[in-house]
Amino acid sequence: MTVVGCTNVAVTTNAVAISRPANCCKTDVMSHDDHSHDHHSHGHEHDQGLKGMLRYLRFAPQMWKSDVNTAVVGRIGPQSGETVMDIGAGIGAGTMVAAASGCTVMAIEPTNYMRTILGLRSRMARGSGRVQIVDGTAEATTVASGSVDAAWAVNTMHHWMSIDDGIAELARVLAPGGRVLLVDEEFDNPSHPDFESFGSKRDDEHSHHFHTVDPDQVSAACSSAGQRVVFAGHDDIAGRPSIVIEAERA
Repeated sequence: MTVVGCTNVAVTTNAVAISRPANCCKTDVMSHDDHSHDHHSHGHEHDQGLKGMLRYLRFAPQMWKSDVNTAVVGRIGPQSGETVMDIGAGIGAGTMVAAASGCTVMAIEPTNYMRTILGLRSRMARGSGRVQIVDGTAEATTVASGSVDAAWAVNTMHHWMSIDDGIAELARVLAPGGRVLLVDEEFDNPSHPDFESFGSKRDDEHSHHFHTVDPDQVSAACSSAGQRVVFAGHDDIAGRPSIVIEAERA
């Protein structure tokens, strides 16, 4: 365990919840299962390091509060007493909305500086004890099997290293009847409000080093992992065209 700085937010590994001391700002915990991996290099390489941090600083206001995240949390409907999971939580645009409902939020985030900011934000917010910040990825959340009632991801699927592995991990951590909502905005769609500032400047899918999400591929992965697909395709989320996959575990 490595302890740096200060927060009272909890961090969870596979089956253990660890409360941070009052004088701690951030705790990184490596679960037993993670010792076979390079703990500091997981997640997409373009999200890591100083270059990644500077790139994301440009979008800090949208990452702090997002209509899309708010709409996604509202659609999946976390309930008081549930345990839910925000995959690629960033600095908490969805996590903090969900925590206000009274549920426990497992905020999965592979990037160190994002976890640090979310930890500080959680500490200052009402209900901070309900946010558990986890150093993990979509493919390796380190969350206990069958422990999650609902999970969502907003604008992170294109960062996943493997759609199949990410969906399989979701199937592992979801409790029976657990709900899934995966959303990636279609910035390349001319009807998207940010098309002129972002989508129209992208020459092809490789210009930002990420792959375009195929809803049929994600849907097939969900079905193969034993999840019932409720919806897979294109939908409007908070006035923004998006790729949406909605499913639940049998």
